[in-house]
Amino acid sequence: KVNGSCLQNQVLRPQPGWVELNPDSLWTLFVDVVKEAVQVAGIQMHQIAALGLSTQRSTFITWNKKTGKPFHNFISWQDVRAGELTKIWNRSFLMKVIRGISSLLHFFTRSSQFLLASYLSFTTQHISLRLAWILQHITEVEQAIKEDNCCFGTIDTWLLYKLTKGSVYATEYSNASSTGFFDPTKMQWSMFLSKLLSIPVSIFPPVQDTSHNFGSVDAEIFGAPIKITALVADQQAAMFGECCFDVGDLKVTMGTGSFWDVNTGSKVHTSRKGLYPLVGWKIGKEVIYLAEGNASDTGNAIKWAQSLDLFTSADETSKMAHSLVNSGGVCFVPSFSGLQIPVNDPYACTSFMGITPSTTKNHLVRAMLESIAFRNKQLYDTITRDVGIEPTSIRADGGVSKNNFVMQMTSDLTNKTISRPASTDMSCLGAAFLAGLAVGFWNDKEQLKKLIRPDMVFKPQKEPEEYEPAMSNWIKAVQRSLSWYSQTSP
Repeated sequence: KVNGSCLQNQVLRPQPGWVELNPDSLWTLFVDVVKEAVQVAGIQMHQIAALGLSTQRSTFITWNKKTGKPFHNFISWQDVRAGELTKIWNRSFLMKVIRGISSLLHFFTRSSQFLLASYLSFTTQHISLRLAWILQHITEVEQAIKEDNCCFGTIDTWLLYKLTKGSVYATEYSNASSTGFFDPTKMQWSMFLSKLLSIPVSIFPPVQDTSHNFGSVDAEIFGAPIKITALVADQQAAMFGECCFDVGDLKVTMGTGSFWDVNTGSKVHTSRKGLYPLVGWKIGKEVIYLAEGNASDTGNAIKWAQSLDLFTSADETSKMAHSLVNSGGVCFVPSFSGLQIPVNDPYACTSFMGITPSTTKNHLVRAMLESIAFRNKQLYDTITRDVGIEPTSIRADGGVSKNNFVMQMTSDLTNKTISRPASTDMSCLGAAFLAGLAVGFWNDKEQLKKLIRPDMVFKPQKEPEEYEPAMSNWIKAVQRSLSWYSQTSP
């Protein structure tokens, strides 16, 4: 698995708002992790039946088709350098015309494609405008595209390319749909966005099924050829690992960020609130769609607080928060990468508010954990109202789901039971499930369901209304953090 948690120490921040990864460092890290995992498991490389890759989404790179040399570092999904470009596009007359015409066409045709276009809005998390920014600022990439010598790839495509020593160039549907440059209604790269942004679809890789024989790892890399039978984006992998196979199944992954996903079955959900329609997975004829809302700053906010010595280990934070009856009026706004739905402000700043001379470390820590639960409540309300579901329960995973304070408060706020599996890294399991299905290690998804057992179940202990004063105060803090970087230089 290659995601935020294992990449945190590799993150580069060359300028405010820029978040990058060195491709060579990522490759070295990946190879070392695979070798270490195999060693710890006490097996040999030749005993591995298949390899599945779960990777961080919407982080991309471009490289020279002839030499394989990257034109730049990976541009992370958390990167907001295209924030101004995003704002200009979303407010442009052209976008208003597109939305208006699309809405009119949907009225007459009832086409889901026109309905999606009528709500079209760019975000910095989508690759589309970050890639447009690259083309505007790196002439080498623009020239390579003109010469048909440019390859584009998210992390899965880059690793597949490296593992096969350049012989396989491909991605799959869950990663493709996460880029913001993919048409989920037609299941292909968007010709509309290609023309709108003047980015040719020829630079994008072919799209294969999620569970698919992509080829084999070159024997020189690990000492033995290994079949690569699954590529999958991390959040979709977590959904699969949690066995959220039925319509209405809902999960939250709390890792670097918080990601809420709901299974919408064979239907592409068109959101009025900014939820993003994703392909969950494609296996043969089966295509499962998801609707997703996320908050970028969860685990990384906790990691930042630890770097300031607010606590020694993240394991301490739940006990610190429980030692108080409240945060003492302190509010924390987690916005290192802006605020996503329902706020949608890439220029919001991270902040503590309400600090007094009596404020302690425990108050600060509790305020941070409360902010994660409050963001969870916002996302839960947005996704359930927009999709029109009332889930019976929620499944949680990711490193921050180990925090009992956050889990219990989220259960109280949503008034739902939340189950947490024994292993909180479900995206790894999802990739393994998909790879195993491809080679017959498991026969079907019903067999997979029998392998999942919750480690702990959190049930509501307080009425959501009891949190209203604290959450109302927190929402005021959020409002005062908005548009900070458009008014004050970073």
